[in-house]
Amino acid sequence: MKKYYIICSLSVLGLASCTKDISSFNEQTKLAAQVPAATLFTNGVRNLSDVLASPNVNRNVSRLIVQQWATTTYPDEPNYDFTTRNIPQTFWTILYRDVIANVKESKRLIPNDITITEDVKKNRLAIADIMEVYTYSILVNTFGDVPYNEAIDASVTFPKYDDAKTIYEDLLKRVDADIAALNTSAAGFTAVQDIVYGGNITKWKKFANALKIRLAMTYADVDAAKAKTAFEQADAGAFAASADNASITYFSATPNNNPIWADLIQSKRQDYVAGETILNKMNALSDPRVPQYFKPNDAGVYVGGKAGALNTYSLFAKPGAKLEDPALPALLLSYDEIEFYRAEAKERGFTVTGSAEEHYNNAIKASIVYWGGTTAQADAYLLQPGVSYLTATGDWKEKIGTQKWIAFYNRTIDTWTDVRRLDYPKLPAPAAARSGFPNRLTYPTNEQTLNGANYTSAAAKIGGDKVETKIFWDKF
Repeated sequence: MKKYYIICSLSVLGLASCTKDISSFNEQTKLAAQVPAATLFTNGVRNLSDVLASPNVNRNVSRLIVQQWATTTYPDEPNYDFTTRNIPQTFWTILYRDVIANVKESKRLIPNDITITEDVKKNRLAIADIMEVYTYSILVNTFGDVPYNEAIDASVTFPKYDDAKTIYEDLLKRVDADIAALNTSAAGFTAVQDIVYGGNITKWKKFANALKIRLAMTYADVDAAKAKTAFEQADAGAFAASADNASITYFSATPNNNPIWADLIQSKRQDYVAGETILNKMNALSDPRVPQYFKPNDAGVYVGGKAGALNTYSLFAKPGAKLEDPALPALLLSYDEIEFYRAEAKERGFTVTGSAEEHYNNAIKASIVYWGGTTAQADAYLLQPGVSYLTATGDWKEKIGTQKWIAFYNRTIDTWTDVRRLDYPKLPAPAAARSGFPNRLTYPTNEQTLNGANYTSAAAKIGGDKVETKIFWDKF
C-alpha cells in the first residue's frame, strides 16, 4: 500500500509540474497572430465586391427589386419578402463586419508599418478611407440612419444611429480630405494588394472624384447648392473614359471567382430568368445589349418572366453567357455612370462642359461598347426616336433614369438607388407584392433584439422601420 501511495503522489506531482503554466495551450500555431494592414484592406474590398456582385437571394436581392431578373422557384424576394431569409441581417453584417471592420483595422495598422515611407502610408490611408466612405454610402442608401460615429468600436456595446443626412455630409468632407491627401508621386498599395487599380494612385484620385460626384448627385434634391458645389469641384478630376472604371479583378479558379458564376453555374441551379420588365423595354428599342445581357429561351426567343411569379426555366430567357464567366470583373464605379451624372447635372443647371444630350449619348455608347457591342450599333441605337435625347418619352429624369436602368444591368444596388431617386422607370407591382415598392431594407433582427433602445429611437426618427419609408434623399 505504501508503494501505491508513493507512486500516486509522484504522479500528481508530475502532473502539477507539467501543467503549472497552461497559457501555452492558447497559442495559435496555424493562423497568423497578426494580419498585415494591406491584407485587411484587400480582404475588405473583396468582401464588398462579392456582396455587391452576388445574386444570391440570401445576400443581395437588388436584381429582383429592380426587375432585371425574375425567379423560377422562390418568389418571396421578388414579392418584397426580405425577412423570411433575413436578408437585411446578412447584408448589414457583411458591410459592417467583413468590410468596414477590415478597412478600419487596416487604417489603424498602416501608420505602424516600418517597411513603407510616410508618403506611401498617407496614400494607403487615403485609399482605405475612400473605400470606407464608399461602403457607408451603400449602408445609408440601403437602410437610412445607421451607426456611424460609434460603429465598429470595441468600447461601445450598443452604438447609436446617426442621422443619414449628417453622415452623407461627413462622407463628402472625408472624400475631400482623401483627394487632397493622395500623392501621385508616391506609391500606395502594391499591384497585388490593390485589386481595384493595381497600385495606380492617379486612378484612385479619379475614383475619389467620381465618388464625390455620386455622393453629390444622390444628395442633389436635398441641398442643390451644396450638390452643385461638390459636383463642380470634382468634375474635372473624375472619370474621362471607360479605362478609368473601378473594377474588381476575378479569376477563373475558385475561390477567387466572381460570385455570379458560383450561383449560376457552380451551384447547378436554375433559379433565375430574365425579367420581363427590362427585356420588354430592350426588345422594343432593339437594344444591341440584349444578347449580351441574356440568352434566349429554349425556343430561341428573348422573352422575360414576370416578377414575383413562378416562371418555368425553359420558357424564358436566361442571364447571359458573359455572366457565366468566373473571371467577369465587378464594377464599383464606371465612366458611363459619371456621364449620366453629367447629363443630369447639366439639366439641374450645374456648370458642365457640353450638353446633357452629349453626356447621355456618351454614357449609352460606353455601356454598349463595354458589354461587347460596337460604336456603329451604339450610334444606330441613339438614332431611334425612343432613345434619342431629343425625342424619347418624358422629361430628363425619365430619359436618363430609363437608360441608366438599362445600362446598369449587373450593377443593381446602384440601379435601385437611381430608381428611387429619379423615380424612373416606373416598375409594375410584382405578382403578389407583400408591400409597396421597397425604398429601403428594414433594420436587421439582431439590431431590434440586441440594440433595442437605439433601434427603437432610429426607427421612430425615420418614420417607421418599414420598407416603404424613404431614405432622406428620396424627396419626390
